[in-house]
Amino acid sequence: MTATAPPTEPLLQVDDLHVTFPGRGLFARPHPVLHGVSFRVRRGETVGLVGESGSGKTTIGRAVLGLVEPSGGTIRFDGRDITHAGRRERRGLARDIQVVFQDPYTSLNPSLTIESILAEPLVAAGTERAAASNRIRVLLDRVHLPADAAHRLPREFSGGQRQRIAIARAIALDPRLIVCDEPVSALDLMTQARVLELFTEIQEATGVAYLFVSHDLGVVRHLSHTVMVLHRGLVVEHGRADQVTGDAQHPYTRRLLMSAPVPDPVRQRERRAQRRELAMEGTQ
Repeated sequence: MTATAPPTEPLLQVDDLHVTFPGRGLFARPHPVLHGVSFRVRRGETVGLVGESGSGKTTIGRAVLGLVEPSGGTIRFDGRDITHAGRRERRGLARDIQVVFQDPYTSLNPSLTIESILAEPLVAAGTERAAASNRIRVLLDRVHLPADAAHRLPREFSGGQRQRIAIARAIALDPRLIVCDEPVSALDLMTQARVLELFTEIQEATGVAYLFVSHDLGVVRHLSHTVMVLHRGLVVEHGRADQVTGDAQHPYTRRLLMSAPVPDPVRQRERRAQRRELAMEGTQ
């Protein structure tokens, strides 16, 4: 998959973003999670956020969605400051900013049919029932699911199919930005590849931008235009996807690349040795 060059003007602009979580005990100190993160997402662009657990990558996505309150910095969407947007403003933003979560089953109401799940955002936006039904047929076709899927329940689908349903719900209102929070990490490798191809296909057809959160550099290299590597709440490397994944400059980025398993046992042993050397280099 080859990503085409997006326009230059930013759709999402994040400047000096700080997030601090309160301590859990009465006298516990606040816990800083992000330490001044800045980046841009242009229209039709995919920016990959990569890092291990606790790096702050998911917190960035949640701050953009309004699920986490920033303690400093600004978040602008299409030139509009949404850093501290209230509930009413967030409801208005839902048409333009959507999300696909990691676990497709827990993000879908198990008691509702797929038709009801996909109809919810459409009806909430004022779409009439007949038009919503037509739109649902288009959405199912776009994510390559049969029309009769509308009358079934989430438990009747595989993990990959459920993620396709979640993607269909995310694109129902033709958003301009989708935050993808580890959307393929719970899927097997073959299903991952198919879902990533679907993301690319949808982007090429609609021009939607993605903020793609993952712990796997191998995943984001196939989808992203640019990649931002986070470590302990700081950006340690940021650049074109081919540059970051093919010629990483920071030791932490190289360790992430070495963490990806390979099918060759000899090569895997070499990678483990190289990873240990990089870990030692990072402590010096």
